[in-house]
Amino acid sequence: MKYGLIGKKLGHSFSKEIHEKIAVYSYELKEIVPEEVEKFFIEKDFVAINVTIPYKQTVIPFLDEIDEEAKRIGAVNTVVNRDGKLYGYNTDYFGLKSLIVRLGIPIYGKKVLILGTGGTSKTATTVVEDMGAKEIITVSREKKDNAISYAEAVSMHGDADVIINATPLGMYPKVEETPIEVDKFNKLSGVVDVIYNPLRTKLVLSAQKMGIKAGCGLYMLIAQAVRASEIFTGEKYDDGVVGKVYRDIKKEKENVVLTGMPSSGKSTIGKELTRYGYTFIDTDLEIVKRTGREISKIIKDEGIEEFRKIEKEIIKEVSCVNGAVIATGGGAILDEANVENLKRNGKIYFLDAPIERLKATKDRPLSDDEDKLRALYDERIDRYRQTADVIVNAGTSIEDEIEFIIGSQS
Repeated sequence: MKYGLIGKKLGHSFSKEIHEKIAVYSYELKEIVPEEVEKFFIEKDFVAINVTIPYKQTVIPFLDEIDEEAKRIGAVNTVVNRDGKLYGYNTDYFGLKSLIVRLGIPIYGKKVLILGTGGTSKTATTVVEDMGAKEIITVSREKKDNAISYAEAVSMHGDADVIINATPLGMYPKVEETPIEVDKFNKLSGVVDVIYNPLRTKLVLSAQKMGIKAGCGLYMLIAQAVRASEIFTGEKYDDGVVGKVYRDIKKEKENVVLTGMPSSGKSTIGKELTRYGYTFIDTDLEIVKRTGREISKIIKDEGIEEFRKIEKEIIKEVSCVNGAVIATGGGAILDEANVENLKRNGKIYFLDAPIERLKATKDRPLSDDEDKLRALYDERIDRYRQTADVIVNAGTSIEDEIEFIIGSQS
């Protein structure tokens, strides 16, 4: 390959799409096992590459020269082959610093916990040192000379101001994992997670729910990719490239999740949004497909709790996809786990249809007459609004609603 990324597992990577938006070259993903690393670098069959987990330190002995920033950090994520000589750089530094600044998380004079001890952890340490952190504590699964355990982090440093997750805990497909519980820290003002798939990890969602500034690593990934591409090509890109690529990639990857009452137009709007490149998923239809039974029959034969259990599993599964519009069942947002799952890769749009527009239908056992429908509306309306990222006035035309949804993406 000429340009690309090497790592042990790359099924989650967005790097090919990002680099091919930045510059005109083909970018490949190449998974290699540890035993293949030496052979790869001896052969030098590439022009320029990025390096990811777990090889950011492994590659260093194979390089002819390392730039000062990468040397200071002790980790390399960008390697360029110039006439048979290999030069190493660290563009993660620029990416992480850009993310912290974008999130507006203050570092100067703060106590920072950095989770993990790998190459990205070393980068994070250097970044926050340079940003003036007062105290930096490295946290590891096992206590080491230069790192404390997670239990010690909670018991001894509950007053930490900022947490940076530089581990893969919470990364797709193990999205239920989290390295630490943020509610154990009573002074926390910022959480940064370098993971970018899912777009929001459990760690970040927990922090955001507490009103803490928090974000995941998509912006970091793109910022470092732009800097790496500049090194690849020897060109200096316009300052707006990072923001433009970030908006494009986020729009492509973030799901549009539609919530609302039965008959509020979720399926209709969802199908119409496919003309913008989204795939369409209707969780109610998925339930029918998987079970071979109509929802009304499931509820009648097995009860509403069994239906909710099936719905929960479907939502957990479809929430892992990217670039979809997901129409949810009317009661999906009643379960907090459903909301968390949907927000990992999506933004929730509540179709706020006035009660006068809604219709009772016989195929919906919970709202098959007008009285039931109104009672359901009164019971759920506050929950719909509380869980929504964006409220859509669903009393207008379909085209107006679609235009509003597309315009609300960022």
